[in-house]
Amino acid sequence: MPSTFMPRRTLGILFFFTLFSCASQANNNQRPNIVILLADDLGWSDVGFHGNTEIDTPALDRIAREGMQLDRFYATPICSPSRSALLTGRDPMKLGTAYGVVMPWNNHGVSGSEHFMPESFQQAGYQTAIVGKWHLGHSQPEHHPNQRGFDHFFGHLHSEVNYFPPFLRQGGKDLQRNGVTVEPAPDAYETFMLADEAIRFIERRDTSKPFFLYVPFIAPHTPLQAPQELLDKYQDINTDLKPARSADTDNTRTLSKWLLQPSARPAYAAVVDGMDQAIGRILDSLDAQGISDNTLVLFMSDNGGAAYSVGGADNYPLRGGKGDTYEGGIRVVAAIRWPAALPAGSQYNSIMTMMDVFPTLAAAADISTANTNPLDGRDFSEALKNNQPIARVDYVHFVSEIPQRDYFNLTVFNDTWKLVQIINQQQTQMTLINQLFRISDDPYEQHDLAAQYPDVVSQLAQELDRWRAQSPANPVRNSLVPPPGWRAPKDWSHYIQAEY
Repeated sequence: MPSTFMPRRTLGILFFFTLFSCASQANNNQRPNIVILLADDLGWSDVGFHGNTEIDTPALDRIAREGMQLDRFYATPICSPSRSALLTGRDPMKLGTAYGVVMPWNNHGVSGSEHFMPESFQQAGYQTAIVGKWHLGHSQPEHHPNQRGFDHFFGHLHSEVNYFPPFLRQGGKDLQRNGVTVEPAPDAYETFMLADEAIRFIERRDTSKPFFLYVPFIAPHTPLQAPQELLDKYQDINTDLKPARSADTDNTRTLSKWLLQPSARPAYAAVVDGMDQAIGRILDSLDAQGISDNTLVLFMSDNGGAAYSVGGADNYPLRGGKGDTYEGGIRVVAAIRWPAALPAGSQYNSIMTMMDVFPTLAAAADISTANTNPLDGRDFSEALKNNQPIARVDYVHFVSEIPQRDYFNLTVFNDTWKLVQIINQQQTQMTLINQLFRISDDPYEQHDLAAQYPDVVSQLAQELDRWRAQSPANPVRNSLVPPPGWRAPKDWSHYIQAEY
């Protein structure tokens, strides 16, 4: 009897696990692949699906045409806080990343106690990769992308590396693959190089598992560099842009003209074109693999276009640009495509933010967020599938302390009202400007109603104070100038390796 009982039990166990494995694999095969494409400083009016006819963006237009435009998608007005909100689903104010960007001489990063979106996808059986710009910390092992849920990392720890080799940041090499320095081809162009790596990841993946691919381009951030044929293509583009209606931004344009400096617009257009070509190649790769139908592709910019003189972007008819909390600094180009689930050629008009991406994608993939801290974003997956509006009765908040320390651009808004607050703190005095807009009726912020509705201003100002009180004791602050004596390492991959 024992001799027959044990094999039967063993066979039963094996049969159970075989069924479980098959069910798990079938479930994985049904889950969508996720591709997040992130531009850096893209202008609102610089894509074809927003009416631009001067810069070629056929790939981005394809995403919008075959998917859904996210017409009121909001990001923070500067870089690092947007990326932290995207990858954690949490408010950058709570993370300590709201005010500024992580500079090479900073030791800041998102706390290791925070859970990152790719960690949830990784735990659910997804293959995960980041190809591009990280910009969320570099001084501690826990800040590295490979420690935050990414199986594979190819790219840069920092912002503002060159577009051509040797890809330096403050004089130190900043191109690596999983912590190991990469020596690029002498003629490599950064944007195209990222597309090559993303395509390699797609082609070499384990086809029995879904994948999560995050491609944060450095384009079209400064320094604006592109292949000569693209620069030649846009040398005659119109450079007479309409005013941004932001004093800080328009003053830089005026000064640039006084100094007879050439417009940044032609080079900016060339860089945008190059990014679109890279995105087109990634989309073609999905087609070639036969997986486009069940691959969710999300595209957006990390903040509004850099409309100041050296940035070259255009956010018209929105007001302001990067660093501002007017619409041009925070309402960004965005579109989502998922042929298996989302209606093509549609537009979604409810307010969404970077914080909403994590819970929305997790729900779309039917996985747990596995988060130990409460998410500040909300799940829009069903709303997008049904194009169902969701009212924003709670408040959205943003702040920027760039480019001047103790000079703050803030905003708080919902579907109806928006307060823009500009604070200039000096050693002996402080100036405060409040501007109030009925954003539901005045999306271009042309009519300041602060004097007519002082009670609304007071209420929203108190809400901003409440929000700012959530900041940790030592947040990222503006520090655009390195401390005396600071020097970059010769190689940034060695810098963090020394901590392992």
